[in-house]
Amino acid sequence: MAWRIEITRTAEKQIKKLDRAAQTSIVIFLRKRLEPSSDPRQWGKALQGEKRGLWRYRVGDYRLICDIQDERITILILELGRRDFVRCPASL
Repeated sequence: MAWRIEITRTAEKQIKKLDRAAQTSIVIFLRKRLEPSSDPRQWGKALQGEKRGLWRYRVGDYRLICDIQDERITILILELGRRDFVRCPASL
């Protein structure tokens, strides 16, 4: 089963601000690991507290905050940034 990857406008803007190498590594992670995966949860970590239900993926020095929507077979990328920046995203 292939998962569909969707990116919010906020996350899209954040990706465009990254250097080319970081962009490439994130795209490769999404296409090679998450998209074809039978269970995308195996690659990430569940968030707790007020962010419960969201998932965090670590790609190099960056974190992707995602919503896994099983009923739509979709992974929605909500926000991303350097690991020290995305520790506690205020906009979610």
